[in-house]
Amino acid sequence: MSSLKQSYPLLFAKLEDESIEELRELIVIDENYADIDDEEVDVFDPSDYNYLVYITEAVSAVLGEEGLKKLYMKLDNNIFDDFLASEEDLYGVKSQQNADEVANTILLIVEEILKEEN
Repeated sequence: MSSLKQSYPLLFAKLEDESIEELRELIVIDENYADIDDEEVDVFDPSDYNYLVYITEAVSAVLGEEGLKKLYMKLDNNIFDDFLASEEDLYGVKSQQNADEVANTILLIVEEILKEEN
């Protein structure tokens, strides 16, 4: 059993694609930096948000619309230094954590939401 399945058992129990083995297949965390051609800079200023977070379709499908709303409501509750949801599955985050730690924090909240549903 992969460590991801052990870390996020409720999520993996509901995933349609059980072959997921990399964190990036669940949640994409990219460093946010100033790029003149990047359309996200208009929404997520790199001085305010050091990470761009994309919740993948696999996780979005498990959470559904209501679960995604719960997710960004919980994330907006001072989990990070700064947080902005520009779409239900795209966020700007300011955090001292590294990218993997940010992903883990968010996925643990996903687990919490799934536990509440049971």
